[in-house]
Amino acid sequence: MRSVRAPGAGNVDAVTTPHSAPEAGPARPQIMGVLNITPDSFSDGGRYLDFGDAVAHGEQMGAEGADLIDVGGESTRPGAERVDAATETSRVVDVVAALVERGLAVSIDTTRAAVAAAAIGAGASVVNDVSGGLADPDMARVVADTGVRWVLMHWRGHSSDMQRLAAYENVVADVKAELEDRVEAALDSGVDREKLILDPGLGFAKSAEHNWRLSAHLDEFVALGYPVLFGSSRKSYLGRLLGDESGKPRPVGQREAATLATSVLAFAAGAWGVRVHDVAGTADARAVWEATAGAR
Repeated sequence: MRSVRAPGAGNVDAVTTPHSAPEAGPARPQIMGVLNITPDSFSDGGRYLDFGDAVAHGEQMGAEGADLIDVGGESTRPGAERVDAATETSRVVDVVAALVERGLAVSIDTTRAAVAAAAIGAGASVVNDVSGGLADPDMARVVADTGVRWVLMHWRGHSSDMQRLAAYENVVADVKAELEDRVEAALDSGVDREKLILDPGLGFAKSAEHNWRLSAHLDEFVALGYPVLFGSSRKSYLGRLLGDESGKPRPVGQREAATLATSVLAFAAGAWGVRVHDVAGTADARAVWEATAGAR
């Protein structure tokens, strides 16, 4: 395998303008706000199925400090069943267009090339692909042809059966190697290396122990030389950590403080950005982290 590292990528300042995504190596960690237009997402399923509610929430997150609004029309929670491409597209395209018209940078959270192409046509500037290009062989072509940024997440299978694939000899080394394979495939398909962002994929074919190990070694992913996105927001491993004496996990809506703690640790490890539901709290945490780092 040839080297797929990107030396020096982390030293390039971000430039964020309306309709465009932050570029590689931002001067400050980026906040990606989650906008799920689904009935069954684990945290906020059903809340933003209405067009007006979705756009209003996207605008709110932008006002609270989100650098990027991540719009998704298909749940990827463990055990989720797939929806067809037409349904997924119909949920997201008009919302993407409306948010872009309001001057917000938008990413499309999808594993389907056709959905990505439609969202890009509506103004999305990032494809957040939880499959890292594995679910749809046409995704690389869409990204290469349009020149948008591409989040390659570590993935081993669809939501319906991904947890049975959570077996690793060394989770940090294995996930890094598999992500590097995805980078190599992207580069071979003509995707510009400067457009790539990596995500270790917490919770996707990962146990709680795997998530903690990946979090503790996030700096090793940053050292690959690509921007790294970190997504822990409200996930079940945090709920289990904070469970009560009977072992019942902390409810989804009561995991924000834990999520903020993981986000600050990700900032300290050099992450390019974090994907979160609570934008306002994350923006406050980022401000505190920046003030502390700037006082050194």
